[in-house]
Amino acid sequence: MLDHDPLALFTWTELLLRLGAASLIGALLGLDRELQGHEAGVRTHALVALSSAVIMASSLMLTVQLRSDSFSPDPLRAIQGLSQAIGFIAAGVIFVRGADVVNMTTAANIWVACAIGIACGAGQYRLVIVAAGLGFVLLTLLRLVQVWLPAPTKHDKD
Repeated sequence: MLDHDPLALFTWTELLLRLGAASLIGALLGLDRELQGHEAGVRTHALVALSSAVIMASSLMLTVQLRSDSFSPDPLRAIQGLSQAIGFIAAGVIFVRGADVVNMTTAANIWVACAIGIACGAGQYRLVIVAAGLGFVLLTLLRLVQVWLPAPTKHDKD
């Protein structure tokens, strides 16, 4: 089950699995930001992951549908475009307040949601499981470890 053909997208079950996994994991990643009071929370992260999965799945479907002897679409361009677009969105949530830079973690978290959405859309379930697990560890367990770290010299609002 974990090794699916990236191009096996033409069943409702496979599409639901890919898009559903992206949406659920994106929502769970956004939960931390929501609980911390950030604007980019559950819905934002779920939508970023879902849209990334949809674009990746669509790119792969078009690759199968349009491929011919004289034309070979490149689904990797979808990843390139998503990377540029999500960089723009993530940069938009980062801002400077006085001497502090805020929302860096939120921006990074949006990047992770996008990357997991791409992997879901491509059917790379092993990658999704590992990335989601590490994302949750970085967001939750490291927050617990920060209790024992020395206080930062600047106000860290992220």
